Amino acid sequence: MQIKAVFKNYEYLLFLGVFLILLPIGYALDLVSVNTVSLWGRYFCFAIAAISVDILWGYTGVLCMCQAFFFCLGGYGIAMHMLLADKGTGVYGAVIPDFMVWNQVDTLPLFWEPFYSFPLALLTTLLVPLIFAMLFGYFIFRSRLKGVYFAIITQALALAMWLLFLRNETLLGGTNGLTDFKTLLGFDLTTSTTKLSLYLLSCMVLVLVYWGTKKLVNSKFGKVLVAIRDSESRVRYATYRVQNYKLAVFVLAAVIAAIGGMLYVPQTGIITPGRMEVKSSIEMIVWVALGGRGNLKGAVLGTLFVNFLYSIFTSLLPGSWLYVLGILFVVTVLYLDHGLIGLPAQIKSIISNKRTSKL
Repeated sequence: MQIKAVFKNYEYLLFLGVFLILLPIGYALDLVSVNTVSLWGRYFCFAIAAISVDILWGYTGVLCMCQAFFFCLGGYGIAMHMLLADKGTGVYGAVIPDFMVWNQVDTLPLFWEPFYSFPLALLTTLLVPLIFAMLFGYFIFRSRLKGVYFAIITQALALAMWLLFLRNETLLGGTNGLTDFKTLLGFDLTTSTTKLSLYLLSCMVLVLVYWGTKKLVNSKFGKVLVAIRDSESRVRYATYRVQNYKLAVFVLAAVIAAIGGMLYVPQTGIITPGRMEVKSSIEMIVWVALGGRGNLKGAVLGTLFVNFLYSIFTSLLPGSWLYVLGILFVVTVLYLDHGLIGLPAQIKSIISNKRTSKL
C-alpha cells in the first residue's frame, strides 16, 4: 500500500525533488546562477496567485478579473515596510521615502505608520485585501451578479485601482511605484544567500497553499463550490446561501493572491501599478486555462510552463511572445478541454478509441 501511495503521488515528489533539492544543489555546484534560482522563485509567487484564480474560476465558476490587484496589494504592503525599515525606525522626525521628498511631502502619511513594524506590516498587508474583498464582494454577490457581468465589474475595479495608484496624490510612488529596497528583516536583498532563502520560502509557501486549498476543495465546502459552478439554481433550491459561499471563497482568493505578492516584491525589487493592470489579471486566467481549469495542479503547471516559455521567447525572439501566447490559448480552447494537465488522459482516450474502432 505504501508503494502504491508513493507512485500515486509521484508528481508531488518530482516537484519537491526538482525545486527543493536539485535546483539548490545545482546552484551550490555553480551549475545554475542565482538569478535563475530567483527567477523560479518569482514563478512560484505567480503560481500562488494562479491557485487563487483557480479556486474562484475553476471550482466556483466565478470569473474574477482583478486578482492582479490583490496580488499588488500584498506587494505594496511589504514594499512599504522595506522602504521604512531602510530609512529608520522612529515615528518622530522619521526620514521619509525619497519619492515623497521629490513630491514635496514633509510628513509621513498616517497610513504608512503601521508598516514600520514587520509583524504589524504583515498583519496589515493581509487585512487590507481581506477587508476590501469582503466589502466589495458583499455588495456584488448580494446583487447576484454573475457570469460576464461579474467579470466586467471586477475588470472595472482593476482599471479603477490602476488609475488610482498611478496618481502621485496616493503617495504610493505613482507611475514609478516603489523600489530601491535594500534589506528585509536585516538581510541584504542583493546577496545570493538571501535570494536563495526567498526562493526556498516561496517554494514552501506554494506547497502549503496548494496543500491547504486541496484540502478545502475536497471538503464539504469545496463540494458545494463545485455544485455552485455546475448548477447554481439547484444549490439555491437546496436552501444553501450561495452568496455566502461565493463571498468566502472570494475573500480567501484575495488573501492568497496577496501572499503571492508579498513574496514576489522582495525578489523582483520593484512594484508598480503596471502589475495590477487588467491584462495582468487576464494573464493569470490564461495560466489557469492552459494548465487546466478546475485542477490545482493544472494551475501550478500552467503558470510555471507559460512563464518559463516567456523567459525563453523574450530572450531569443522578443517580439514573438504575444503571438506564441495567443496560439497556445487558441489551441487549448479548441483542442485541450482540460488543459495541459489533462493532455495525457486525452491522448490515452484517443488511442483507446482508435483501437476500439479497428476492432
